[in-house]
Amino acid sequence: MEANKEISLNIGFIGAGNMAKAIGEGLIHAGVIKPSNLYISAPSDKNLDCWKSLGANTSHKNGYVVENSDIVFISVKPHLLDPAIEGIKTTLTQKTVNNKLFVSILAGTSLDILEEKLSEIVENVRVVRVMPNTPMTVHSGASVYCGGTNAKPEDLAIVKRILNHVGICEEVPEYLINAVGGLAGSGPAFVYIMIEALSDGGVKMGVPRALATQFAAQTVLGAAKMILETGKHPGQLKDEVCSAGGTTITGVHAMEVGGVRGALMNAVEAAARRSAELGPKK
Repeated sequence: MEANKEISLNIGFIGAGNMAKAIGEGLIHAGVIKPSNLYISAPSDKNLDCWKSLGANTSHKNGYVVENSDIVFISVKPHLLDPAIEGIKTTLTQKTVNNKLFVSILAGTSLDILEEKLSEIVENVRVVRVMPNTPMTVHSGASVYCGGTNAKPEDLAIVKRILNHVGICEEVPEYLINAVGGLAGSGPAFVYIMIEALSDGGVKMGVPRALATQFAAQTVLGAAKMILETGKHPGQLKDEVCSAGGTTITGVHAMEVGGVRGALMNAVEAAARRSAELGPKK
């Protein structure tokens, strides 16, 4: 499948927030979908204005999105799943809306719950669960996905293709979704704190704030690219910077004394556990 081949399917978003916008804009900017093939619903005109400016189809009716889309992204907050589904049911103009693929980006919401609730609308519903992250906004996302009971191989293939246009993505078993959410979903916030702390360190040593933040962010970006592009283990790359008795190993020792490594591990664990708690329960 060619990466730049246009997607002729209609794609809908129930919920018009940042994550939905990142996916939609990413597809448009990649030249793989026309704005006229996008359908978006949200209760607020404020959230729809940016979509209107792109040339997408917008509505306050969730049923309108489902009826006109081949793929429907459910991109509301987890606690709004039931109202979103009720909004679909009350605004449908057709008796049946079969042959639709639903893609959920709701944290902590399992496939069996999604299938149970969406079966109120579609028989033999096809669902793919996705855990994305906010750097999708700058086409540098890291997402994972898994398919439900009735999801077909071609369903998984098109979801992977869509997500690849806004970053990288991998298929994983569902039991890993919350763990990856704690790592990649929440991880950007942890990295922002690290960048801010590095910038603070630079300011403490006399570097002007704007320059300190710029260099802290570029340093993190460069280090990440070193791992991704060289394929080397992070520990090996760290060792290559740490000369005997030098400045870097002295700084690394200060980090170990401060418990940075353990704090980050704890942060991922805490976020993953919270992700599991957020979704609706049976």
